[in-house]
Amino acid sequence: MPATPQLSPKAGKPPDEKLTLNLGCVDLGQIDLLVQEGFYANRSDLIRTAIRNQIASHADVIRQVVGRKSLVLGIQQFTVADLEQVRAAGEMLHIRVLGLAVIASDVTPELALATIASLNVLGALQASPAVKTALVGRLL
Repeated sequence: MPATPQLSPKAGKPPDEKLTLNLGCVDLGQIDLLVQEGFYANRSDLIRTAIRNQIASHADVIRQVVGRKSLVLGIQQFTVADLEQVRAAGEMLHIRVLGLAVIASDVTPELALATIASLNVLGALQASPAVKTALVGRLL
């Protein structure tokens, strides 16, 4: 399996992903009380903090799994130039990302299919709708 090229992270902060969360009335009331008392700026602030605390409490497990599964942690971006270089070398990528995988908007579905053998993203994938559709059979 060829190594994934080392790519520079995307400039700036990636956009947040929106989630829908169902909570019971009592939990929601307790959240609202903590917000009202000034412990958190708003509901989202409390929820983000709680999630980060849980992730931090499992940091060792996350590190072990990332290493064992050879995942790239953070943001990995693929440009047309990156994929053309892979194609010129006659290689195929096995992309494994925990975080954000970005396939540039000008990458064609044909180039993606010619260079990406598999795609496993735990987090978010940013790519054109056409590229996402083309790669649907290669998603793990």
